[in-house]
Amino acid sequence: MNITALRPKFTGCLEPLANIFIRLRFTPNSVSMLSLLAGMGAAYLFFYQYFVSGAILLFISAVLDLVDGTVARKTGRESKFGAVFDWIVDKYVDSIVILGIGLSGIAIISGYFPIPAQYIPEADFAVVAIAIIGSLMNTFIKPVVYAEVGFEKREDGKIDDPLERVGFFGRPETIIILILGGLTGFIAIAVILVAVCTNLSALQRIIYLYRHL
Repeated sequence: MNITALRPKFTGCLEPLANIFIRLRFTPNSVSMLSLLAGMGAAYLFFYQYFVSGAILLFISAVLDLVDGTVARKTGRESKFGAVFDWIVDKYVDSIVILGIGLSGIAIISGYFPIPAQYIPEADFAVVAIAIIGSLMNTFIKPVVYAEVGFEKREDGKIDDPLERVGFFGRPETIIILILGGLTGFIAIAVILVAVCTNLSALQRIIYLYRHL
């Protein structure tokens, strides 16, 4: 079980906000673009170590990511391109936000573990790279399964498949941890958690696929 499985409950709470975007004649893809811009802004703020402001902007990006699908459903503008574009925006936001934190100059793993001074830059970069890879691979597994196994049934514009409920640490958990890290000052710990948990979650999905396919 993960937060992704609870997505319908969250989107239901955001319908009033979606209605505002509909009245303003925003298309679903334009809302997705706003989510991307907010994510880029969050990465920029993280890069300059404005972690609280970055966390707030990342929260706005995450909310917009939920709203775009609701706008599509309520206006009858669901499309395959929109679903794909939503995935692309999500991964761009995840990657650039983590990269922004990594390039901010804060100590990540070296701030909590005894690392020889000459290896500190490499160690911190490795953690950031592992976090980005884990974030991408944990999600990338799903479209590969769609292509190879053939999941096609859609629910609210998204493909419904068993992997949606497999993996204890998905994108929502990643975003929540990064937001909390930014708000509390424990952003380095947040990146470490993302690096570890996203890869463990990807492994969990691989094991599930091995057992069922």
